[in-house]
Amino acid sequence: MLKKLFGLNPNETNLRTEIIAGITTFLTMSYILAVNPSLFSTLDGMPVGAVFTATALAAIIGCVVMALWAKLPYGLAPGMGLNAFFVFTICGVMGYSWQFALTAVLIEGLIFILLTLTNVREAIVNAIPLNLRYAIGGGIGLFIAFIGLQSSGLVVNSDATLVNMGDITSGIALLAIIGLVITSVLYIMNVRGAMLIGILATTVIGIPMGITDFKGIVSMPESIAPIFCKFEWENVLSLDMLVVVFTLLFIDMFDTIGTLVGVSTKANMIDEQGRIKNIREAFMADAIATAAGACLGTSTTTTYVESASGVAAGGRSGFTAFTIAICFGIAILFSPLFLSIPAAATAPVLIIVGLLMLEPITKINFTDFSEAIPSFVCLIMMPMTYSISNGILLGIISYVVLNALCGKFKKLTPTICILAVLFVLKYIFI
Repeated sequence: MLKKLFGLNPNETNLRTEIIAGITTFLTMSYILAVNPSLFSTLDGMPVGAVFTATALAAIIGCVVMALWAKLPYGLAPGMGLNAFFVFTICGVMGYSWQFALTAVLIEGLIFILLTLTNVREAIVNAIPLNLRYAIGGGIGLFIAFIGLQSSGLVVNSDATLVNMGDITSGIALLAIIGLVITSVLYIMNVRGAMLIGILATTVIGIPMGITDFKGIVSMPESIAPIFCKFEWENVLSLDMLVVVFTLLFIDMFDTIGTLVGVSTKANMIDEQGRIKNIREAFMADAIATAAGACLGTSTTTTYVESASGVAAGGRSGFTAFTIAICFGIAILFSPLFLSIPAAATAPVLIIVGLLMLEPITKINFTDFSEAIPSFVCLIMMPMTYSISNGILLGIISYVVLNALCGKFKKLTPTICILAVLFVLKYIFI
């Protein structure tokens, strides 16, 4: 039954491993339950409690569809970056209401469903050269390691050099180092659930250090009535709506593509032709969750790069995603308890997973510079621009330009050339 419902292959994994993997992924991505309400609280008419509930419900819907339809171990929730674009660009710089922004998210989700049904998104993934796909996985590894270093205070902002090392002798950064040592030792010793144990141990150690802020245990979820299906159709045909929808579409599409390619490579879910297992169904889960999330009252829902932590813990089937959905359901009732886990406790997992995600770059053909240079551009620009999509776009553009200038036209398919032109236009006009 588990194999039929979730694709759980007893030769690859088991129920205990899948549950641990799901809980691990949830704990590494559960920060969205704190971040999303905080961001949206700056908008009049969007209560923090309602946004918290909507965020959890959108994640549950996305994870359940991923579990039962795509049968893959990936977690979904309203995406970071996309929520900031919603609040600070659409509602801030452009001056539109949050109802306008939710309408744009709904339209984007519906377009994604159509693109998935017509296999456009799958065709785009298959057009990406194999070496670039390996670079995407490694780039995501550097990106999420950087997220972990940043959220733990190990890396801080510097006006002179952009980044610098934080104070590692006290506070959050010290706790993160302790957690990194604990988790690393457990992982090296092949302890099952090493990452989950590391998160929990670090959280407990943070209590006497005054870093783990125990917020309580149980609270009733707030109603989403104030933000449910609050759409604004007056400006739906405006140029601004077109620009907003296109931007959301672009960012979401290539963030999701990058995550699926990178994490699937690590999970060995790519066949000999470089095709990702059940990618069409995974895209559909993303699209359905985005449209549903807009109705619930939250920003674009996307597949999370933190899913790599669950894959590293052994997750290989949809039961991992189903476990993530259950965790989000529990979090609605036990929100104070889950929000007590500090960033310093999840950061070590992100750093270690970042290392594990680098493995695919060993498959890149570094002796062929027409492949190596675009792959390096893709690899390095993800963390440097704090964007998965920027890394993919710049990698594809450089791949087409360099191979065209070197006369290697046989390597360039019509699809990748069209993509490169669109990406150049995107940077010029958007």
